Amino acid sequence: MPVDPADLRASAARLQPELTALRRALHQEPEIGLELPLTQARLLAALDGLPLEVTLGRRLSSVTAVLRGGRPGPVVLLRADLDALPVQEATDLPYASELPGVMHACGHDLHTAALVGAVRLLAERRAELAGSVVFMFQPGEEGGGGAGIMIAEGVLTAAGEPPVAAYALHVAAAVLPLGLVATRPGPIMASSDTLTITVRGRGGHGSSPHFALDPIPVACEAVLALQTMATRRFDPQDPVVLTVGSFHAGTAENVIPDQAVLGATIRAFSPEARERALTEAATLVRGIAAAHGLTAEVEQHTGYPVTVNHPAETAFATRTARQLLGPERFVEMPRPVTGSEDFSMVAERIPSAYLLIGACPPDRDPAKAPYNHAPQAAFDDSVLGDAAALLAALAIERLDQHAADPAG
Repeated sequence: MPVDPADLRASAARLQPELTALRRALHQEPEIGLELPLTQARLLAALDGLPLEVTLGRRLSSVTAVLRGGRPGPVVLLRADLDALPVQEATDLPYASELPGVMHACGHDLHTAALVGAVRLLAERRAELAGSVVFMFQPGEEGGGGAGIMIAEGVLTAAGEPPVAAYALHVAAAVLPLGLVATRPGPIMASSDTLTITVRGRGGHGSSPHFALDPIPVACEAVLALQTMATRRFDPQDPVVLTVGSFHAGTAENVIPDQAVLGATIRAFSPEARERALTEAATLVRGIAAAHGLTAEVEQHTGYPVTVNHPAETAFATRTARQLLGPERFVEMPRPVTGSEDFSMVAERIPSAYLLIGACPPDRDPAKAPYNHAPQAAFDDSVLGDAAALLAALAIERLDQHAADPAG
């Protein structure tokens, strides 16, 4: 069933009002983490009456829906994340968050509405669909690792067999102009891990540091050494980004504390650089502490892997986006971004492509607009129809491609 771009986009345009209404309702009632009961209920209402096999998560408020096509074929997975952020909204939008300190500052409300639109577009074309589509509505992307939990609960076998391909789409409040789609083969987003470093010394009186073992200057030296390590020990073509974002020590000006605690993140674009950075950071700070007669404890908290786009799936997604939206609406990204994504856990197991789409309001300059996660971040609803059409087109065309060439 080759996609007729004009027909698919026209169908999506007809859905635009209800997708906008859904997105704005989700935006007004954002939820954080793995338990999203209001979001799940609203999502189930939006999917009600469609020919879907629906499964709810056990350890999180996920929704997995399977659409069986009218023709035999493999499985394709489409994913949207559902959760919001602990951010106080500062947009003054008429549909701004009604919950203090919680905001859809990363656009996951648009992702959810767009994937609902894709479900409806594919359900309308079910008879011609050459296989099945799994719709993965996932909580807990913002640090909760919801993708890993959904994988453990069986999302990748929800249709009876693993998908041959998986796709996800993320909106951008800045950088990309409205409606422009971007992706790249290979690494597209970084891994993200955290370190908690505790430098332990011996407390004492601020007037007599020679009777103490002061952890503060040692921790300061560790901060500078970590920054130097990131820029001098790693290939700039395979970089590491290391940020010490918290430093806690002491209770009074004239008291030398027993310990200083640092919190750091490490991001990398290859598994090799990721592993090496974690190992060398721990060795470095322990060595600095030992050189001053102190000790350092390093706790590593594993986060998300590198998000790696499969070359063939990325080439396919690029062709599909160009055909559907026009070549002027697509650009290949010259380099990956240093954000992280737990769609990486899907991409580790299934050949995948992750794409970005600009949702910067037309009255803002993409180069200067507040980016995702900012309290002022704003996303234009007009991308919802095209985002839904693109997700649907990826599923239709990928299933047709497999039907034409099962080895491809």
